[in-house]
Amino acid sequence: MVASRVQVPPAAIVVGILLVAGGLGFLYLDRISKQAPPAPPPLTGDAKAYVRNLKLSDVGMGAHEDYFQHKIVEITGSIQNTGNRALGLVEINCVFYDPYGQVVLRQRTPIVSRKAGGLAPGDTKPFRLPFDSIPESWNNAMPQMVIARIDFGN
Repeated sequence: MVASRVQVPPAAIVVGILLVAGGLGFLYLDRISKQAPPAPPPLTGDAKAYVRNLKLSDVGMGAHEDYFQHKIVEITGSIQNTGNRALGLVEINCVFYDPYGQVVLRQRTPIVSRKAGGLAPGDTKPFRLPFDSIPESWNNAMPQMVIARIDFGN
């Protein structure tokens, strides 16, 4: 018995190469899209001048476990607008450090938003910031909190 040799049509080879190339291209583009987004805008000149009118108070930190036994660290407190302008958005950078003073997590999160009604002049609002992805190397101290963005108006 003589074994017969199966010939693959050239069109099938070309289609196979195109499928492999397309798959690799898709994986490359998917990886690129998962890279860090561009940095958010810095404080404007008006916002830098207005920061002195924002007062954080009653800031505290606690931890608990959620339903799935994940550690949740919460920072709570209040923000007061002692200035004369209404605020639509205030974002804060929370910077967590390890015991050697190295940054292990920097997370930007809103503490005032238009969706929640903004912050009128003279008003005080409570905030609650939950964190569930702080690295184990964190020193368990209160993070540094820096106002990163202010948008005026409600």
